[in-house]
Amino acid sequence: MKVCIFGAGAIGGHIGARLAAAKQAELSVVARGPQLDAIRKNGLTLISGGQEIRGKPDAATDDPATLGKHDVVIATLKAHVLPGVASTLEQLLAPQGVALFPLNGLTWWWRYGRQGKQEALPLLDPQRELWNRLRERALGCVVYSPNEVIRPGVVRHIGGDRYVIGEPTDQTTQRVQAVVDLFNASGLPAEVSPDIRAEILRKFMSNVWSNPLGALTRLTQGQVTSDAGLKQLATSLMREALAVAAAMGWDLRGEIDPEKLLSRPAASGPVMPPSMLQDVLVGRALEVEAHLGQVQAFGREHGIAVPTIDAVLPLLRGLDQSIREASSR
Repeated sequence: MKVCIFGAGAIGGHIGARLAAAKQAELSVVARGPQLDAIRKNGLTLISGGQEIRGKPDAATDDPATLGKHDVVIATLKAHVLPGVASTLEQLLAPQGVALFPLNGLTWWWRYGRQGKQEALPLLDPQRELWNRLRERALGCVVYSPNEVIRPGVVRHIGGDRYVIGEPTDQTTQRVQAVVDLFNASGLPAEVSPDIRAEILRKFMSNVWSNPLGALTRLTQGQVTSDAGLKQLATSLMREALAVAAAMGWDLRGEIDPEKLLSRPAASGPVMPPSMLQDVLVGRALEVEAHLGQVQAFGREHGIAVPTIDAVLPLLRGLDQSIREASSR
């Protein structure tokens, strides 16, 4: 099997290091800058559980056109970057190849593969590039694995490690099973989801507050929930997202209690900043629409009021604008 990791950041670096070390597939990596230089020289290193897992891809480049066709392309870029590389991802795929999208927020292919509207989401795929080129090739992936790049070519992993993978149709197909089997054989604990959107929403209920509030305050999850006012904001964000999900057909309110979730004591040991806070700290653009914009849009569509999201979303969009303007100077 030929596999390409498109974007070797925190989660891409983790998956890449495991795949390269296990040698269960022919692996290529698309990266750039110091990260690419380090991968070419030393391969990828994953620090996890007191161990170092090292592996060197068969190819590493910043020019995807130099690579051949792949059975699996794992696109670990942020949601707002994906539309601009849809054509490149399509060109990297073999005729029966699949593109795996591990995303923290809501996903561009949400309306594909189920009854009801079959259309792109303008906030996540403005020009329908992903929808037109990749909707039949897409697999969803929910990642329960906190990671951060601590220096070029080196990723630190703390906590759990689980990958839930599914078809937009929620069928267990040969292609989704093949990807799950590859992950498991490479030390990446994976399973097939019978309802990948439900799994996306389960994880999203933590991200819907921790990422926006972390980005806006530069505080970790534990620091946010230790402040009474911020904890109330987090609770409201989660409650509104749960109400929107229920209106869409996924009522998780019986299994997710915001008050209980946000009252858990912070874990001891090293603290991993939320991914959006990691982006703020290094001056990267933010996944605003995948985390809050699309929830607001779904809320409007289903007649669900989301006043806290309505207040936080403009602040997050403003922060993203300031980061983009600073990086363009």
